Amino acid sequence: MSLFDWFANREKAEPPMLQPQSPQEREVADGLWTKCPACGVLTYTKDLQGNWLVCAECGHHLRVDSDERIRQLIDAKTWQPINEHLQPTDPLKFKDRKSYKDRIRDTQKATELTDAVQTGHGRLDGLPIALGVMDFRFMGGSMGSVVGEKLCRLIEYATLERLPVVIICASGGARMQEGMLSLMQMAKISGALQKHQEQRLLYIPVLTHPTTGGVTASFAMLGDLILAEPKATIGFAGRRVIEQTLREKLPDDFQTSEYLMHHGFVDAIVPRPQLKRTLAQLISLHQPFYPILPPLNADPKQINPELVLSHTALAVDNQISVNQDS
Repeated sequence: MSLFDWFANREKAEPPMLQPQSPQEREVADGLWTKCPACGVLTYTKDLQGNWLVCAECGHHLRVDSDERIRQLIDAKTWQPINEHLQPTDPLKFKDRKSYKDRIRDTQKATELTDAVQTGHGRLDGLPIALGVMDFRFMGGSMGSVVGEKLCRLIEYATLERLPVVIICASGGARMQEGMLSLMQMAKISGALQKHQEQRLLYIPVLTHPTTGGVTASFAMLGDLILAEPKATIGFAGRRVIEQTLREKLPDDFQTSEYLMHHGFVDAIVPRPQLKRTLAQLISLHQPFYPILPPLNADPKQINPELVLSHTALAVDNQISVNQDS
């Protein structure tokens, strides 16, 4: 009998105790209202979406899927996905309670995603960026070969087109079903980021709840500026593992974004409703006259000086509007 089956049989043998329903508890209509997991307040779903999926009562940041995150950050009708065709495989023929191949198929059907990250380019407050968004719904946002390949190609594309890169991190770490192949993605993405940095281009990771494991140990902590959402869980190993290794009690706020900022691992904690404006300000400060610089692979004979001047004027207008809004 496997360990999974033993736990399953134990749960069946010990049915949960029936508790009287509290008079305050009530059924919630599916999709119409959303209950905050932190304070329990019911909020009209459309109002919650209008507040960037942040509870107006307690400020709790609810988990956001990749589609919603793209809608929040990218200007309407400017998003262009890339490398959507990449599909994960089963190189190790891995199997636990079900085969890895079946698990991928079921997760793809449930999430309508090919893997745990969406990549593409678009405009953020008029500023062109390359964006990668991890999705925790897809096997806990785990980083497999496809996630690593898509992020690596995104960074290489941004280097050629001289674009800033923003990656929204939400992951449980490397994908165990792919073994060493998933761990190799840490070095591959880090190498692509090094080439991006050598061109003096901007990279900003945004750490959301949770960001752990191999993602934290690689590209999540390699940013020029590292942003995080409030009260996000950020770490490498689990709390219990660290306590058993160190043989001491850890602080209650250990591995939170506030704790990491206090100890210098995070540059700023940005509430979600302010994230788009903050990113626009940082990108504008870093390269206020973008795109005056042509792409690295551009033919000098095909560069139109008048077009460069018009792009420069547009960048200046965006810079002025951002400063006025702030």
